[in-house]
Amino acid sequence: MFEYEINAKEGRARAGVLHTPHGDLQTPVFAPVGTQATVKTLTPEQLKELDASLLLSNTYHLYLRPGDELVAEMGGLHQFMQWPRPMLTDSGGFQVFSLAKTRKIDDEGVTFKSHIDGSRHRFTPEKSIAIQENLGADIIMAFDECSDPNDHVYSQKAMERTHRWAERSLQAHQRADQALFGIVQGGVDPDLRATSAEFIASLPFPGIAIGGLSVGETKEEMHRTLDVVTPLLPENKPRYLMGVGTPEDLINGIARGVDIFDCVLPTRLARHHAAFSSTGRLNLMNATFSHDPRPIDESCDCYTCRTFTRAYIRHLIVAKELLAGTLISIHNLRALIRLVKDIRGFIVDGSFESKVPALLAQWDNNAQRQKQSVNLNL
Repeated sequence: MFEYEINAKEGRARAGVLHTPHGDLQTPVFAPVGTQATVKTLTPEQLKELDASLLLSNTYHLYLRPGDELVAEMGGLHQFMQWPRPMLTDSGGFQVFSLAKTRKIDDEGVTFKSHIDGSRHRFTPEKSIAIQENLGADIIMAFDECSDPNDHVYSQKAMERTHRWAERSLQAHQRADQALFGIVQGGVDPDLRATSAEFIASLPFPGIAIGGLSVGETKEEMHRTLDVVTPLLPENKPRYLMGVGTPEDLINGIARGVDIFDCVLPTRLARHHAAFSSTGRLNLMNATFSHDPRPIDESCDCYTCRTFTRAYIRHLIVAKELLAGTLISIHNLRALIRLVKDIRGFIVDGSFESKVPALLAQWDNNAQRQKQSVNLNL
C-alpha cells in the first residue's frame, strides 16, 4: 500500500512516487502545515487550487483540542477537515520537548503541562501512536526526543532514547492503512547521526524522517548532517526532513536526497507581511510598495499574483484586513509547491545539477554562500 517507486535520479536527488490510501504523492513534495487541522487563513479548496498534495497536522495540539477521540468519532482528520488528499501527523515529540519549563522526561515517556490550561498529561510512544491512529493520517511518526545541537551529551542520550522509543512505537502500531516513519536524531554530531541513521534504517519502517534540524544549528551544519545521513538510508524508502522549508533549504535538501518537506514558515511569514519572491524576500508593509502596480512576483502563477498588486496588498496590511494574510499565504505556499514541482521535472530530464546555482541565486538573498555550500558530487 505504501510502496515507494523512484522514477529518476540525478546525483543524490530523486524523483519518485509514494502510494498512499488517499492518493499518490509525487516526490519531492512540500507539505503545508495545518497544525490544528487547518492551514491558517486558507480553505481546503484553496489548498487544492495551489496543487498541495500533502498536509501535516499536529498530534500534540489536536490531542489537547478538540481531542483525538472526537476526531476519530468524526471520521478521522480527512473527514473532519474535509481534506481528500494524503496527510501526515507528527508524533507530538517536538512540541512536548519545547515545553522545557513544564515537562519531565524519563525513559518511559514525558509528563507535561498543557499550554492551554495547565492540566497535566503524559505521552509515551504507545500513547503517541494511539493518538495518531485515532487521527487517521496516512503517514505517522514514531515518538522521538528532539536533540540539542549545542549539547553533545544530551544529543546522545536523546538519540538512545529515540531508538528505544522507535522500537516501542513499532510494537504499538496497529493500523495497516498508516505508514509509520522512524526518526533519525543525533544533533549535529556526525558520529551520532551515522549511528542513528544506521539503527533506524535497520528497523522495518516504510519511511524515515530526519529530525532535530532547523532548531538553531547553522545552514552549514544542517548540510553536513544531511551529507552524513542520507547516504546511509535505504534507497527504496522515502526520506522526510522535518520542519524545513525556505526555498534555499528545499533546493539544498533535494540535492542531498530528501523527498518530503514541511514547514510553518510560508504562512507564518505571510502573517508578518513577508513574501517569497524570485528577487528576494519582500516586506510588503514597506512604504515603497504603496504605489507599486506589480504583483508580488511577476513569474508566479498563483491567484494572488494573477489578480492583485503590491499596492493593494499593502493597503490591506495597513488597514489590518485579514485578507492580507490569506493572499500572501496563497503566494508563499504556491511558490514552494511550484519550486519542488519544477525541481522534480529537472531531475526527470537530467538538468537539476546544472540548474542548482541559478536556482539558489534566484531564491536566496545570500546566494553566493549557498552556492558554495552545495557539493553535488558527494
